Amino acid sequence: MNAYLSLLGRVGLSLIFIISGWGKIGGYAATQGYMDAMGVPGALLPLVIALELGGGLAILAGVFTRWTALALAVFSVASAMLFHANLADQVQAIMFWKNFAIAGGFLLLAANGPGALSLESRLVRRTAIAH
Repeated sequence: MNAYLSLLGRVGLSLIFIISGWGKIGGYAATQGYMDAMGVPGALLPLVIALELGGGLAILAGVFTRWTALALAVFSVASAMLFHANLADQVQAIMFWKNFAIAGGFLLLAANGPGALSLESRLVRRTAIAH
């Protein structure tokens, strides 16, 4: 059961980043303008897209999981602080704490690894068999 729950957890954590990264490609200019308006250089957008889309796909596949999960945890907290810090606005407060909850999920993933149904696990098994 743990293998399936780990897989479902990775799916849940990864989809928001895959969808968001893909959306930023489609709405590149608007996203860049929003970043600039919030005091974050829009020139960082390619890095954001790479982290969201690439990191989301890595988490989904279960490869480079621990380091990617740590990076996405930091990114989630930074995003909360930069874009959702107006806690007087109920919607922004929900987004702020949602980002912290996501970061918590990523920290658990970093601590426990991707689980048995992952590319990492498959590569480890294959390497163990080869030796």
